[in-house]
Amino acid sequence: HSFPTRRSSDLDEALRGYYTKYDCSAADINPIGGISKTDLKNFLLAAADHFRIPVLEEIVGAPPTAELEPISSEYTQTDEDDMGMTYAELGVYGTLRKISRLGPVGMFQRLVVQWGDNYTPSQVAEKVKHFFRSYNINRHKMTTLTPSYHAEDYSPDDNRFDHRPFLYPRMDWQFAKIDEIA
Repeated sequence: HSFPTRRSSDLDEALRGYYTKYDCSAADINPIGGISKTDLKNFLLAAADHFRIPVLEEIVGAPPTAELEPISSEYTQTDEDDMGMTYAELGVYGTLRKISRLGPVGMFQRLVVQWGDNYTPSQVAEKVKHFFRSYNINRHKMTTLTPSYHAEDYSPDDNRFDHRPFLYPRMDWQFAKIDEIA
C-alpha cells in the first residue's frame, strides 16, 4: 500500500516561512496548512472538552517548538523566540497583509492605532519591519507549499490563492517611510 505523506505546519508558520523548503514542505497533503495556530489551539480545546480528551489540553499548553536544539532545565527552544514574533502577531500580520491588502507603511499605520496601548510607534515600526523582512526573504518557499484545506482568508498558498510575486526587492523606501512616521 502507498499512503500519502502528511505535513504538520500551520498557516502562520507558512506565512513567516518558518519551515525548511523541500523538507517540511515535501509531503502530499497538509491537514492543518490553512489553519492559524490560534484557531488550531481553539479547535483542540473544544475537542478536548467535547470528546473528554484531556491530553489535548496538555498539547495546547505546551510551547510550540521545532525541537532542533536539545531541551534542558535551563533552555527550551520555542518557535516564537526563533521567529521573533508571536503566533497572535502573525495572525494579525496575515490578516492585514492579505485581507486588508496592506503593505509595510499601511500595516504600520494601522497597528500604531490597534496596538497603541501596548507598544510605542517605534516598537510597532520594528515589529512590522521584522515581519516584512522575514516574509520577503522566505517568500520563495510559498511556491512549494503542500496542498491543504484553506480555512482562513489569508492563505499564503500562492499556487492557488496568493498571486503576489514570490521574489521581492528590498523595502528600503517603505522602511524609511515607517521610520519617518514613527
